[in-house]
Parts: sequence; structure tokens; C-alpha cells
Amino acid sequence: MDELNTNAMYMMESDEDGYVAPQITQFIVVKFGEEQYGIDIKYVDNIVRMQHITRVPKVSNYIKGVINLRGEVVPVMSIRLKMDLADDVETKATRIIILKLEQHCNIGILVDEVKEVVNLEESQIERVSYEAKDDKSNFIYGIGKYDGGLISLLDLNTVALDKEAVS
Repeated sequence: MDELNTNAMYMMESDEDGYVAPQITQFIVVKFGEEQYGIDIKYVDNIVRMQHITRVPKVSNYIKGVINLRGEVVPVMSIRLKMDLADDVETKATRIIILKLEQHCNIGILVDEVKEVVNLEESQIERVSYEAKDDKSNFIYGIGKYDGGLISLLDLNTVALDKEAVS
């Protein structure tokens, strides 16, 4: 299932009467500052409270370090720094979301707050077109419309890609 790309959410199922039910995708809504972002729940392995992060020398500035999660060493990254936003501010609501990504090992991301889980139909999601030079916008693959608000949907494989390692 992890090998499916985000286009899979546009598939529809029909029953014997021909009724076509829209595909619903669940997202965990998190906050970075005042902005809401959605993470496809199929990538979420665990959500843990903030804990001690051991710094690792000579890594990109957005890699905060590593944590020991039940005997497994998991790198932790700051999406805020990756997207050139203000540095993370640790509060009681700060969490580390452990993600299982298609082409990467488990990775933790820091979020200011985990708000809720929402169900979005494909009709509630608008694809984002972006200028190839604008690195920040290609972290977002769509905008979800939910409960009168907007949720930026993160493209986690792009976020986790280390562009310095690729260049």
C-alpha cells in the first residue's frame, strides 16, 4: 500500500447498483505556527511526545538530531527549517510524528501541535501547481477544504528528500 502514490486517492469504488462512492483519505492535521498542514495518515507510524534529541554533527541544519524510539535510532527533522520558516519553539503541545515513507527509513518530524484527524473526499482537495524554482511550494501537493478552513497537504516524499545529497 505504501507504494501507491497520491494519485491513488482519486480512484472511486462502485457498488452493484452503479453508485460511485468517492474515495476518502484521512489526514492528521498539524500546526506550524498559525498554519495548518495535513499529513496522509497512511504514512504515520507513531506520534510521540517531545523527548531529548541527540545532535549529530555535520548534517543539514534542518536535521535536529536523532532519538531512541524503542531501541531504534530515528532521525528527526524540522519541517519549519526545511521550508525556511522560523525555528521550532518547543511547548507542551510539541510532538514528533514518526513517518514511514516509501523510499526512506523511518523519520521523525517536529510539529507544534497535533490537532485532529480529518476525512477529505477528492472533491475537497485542490491540486497545487507550482513554479519549479520555488522549493517551498513543492512541499505542498494540494489544499484541503475542511470545516470552512484550508489545510495545506504535505508531499512527504519531497519533504524528506535531502536535496543537498542529490545535488
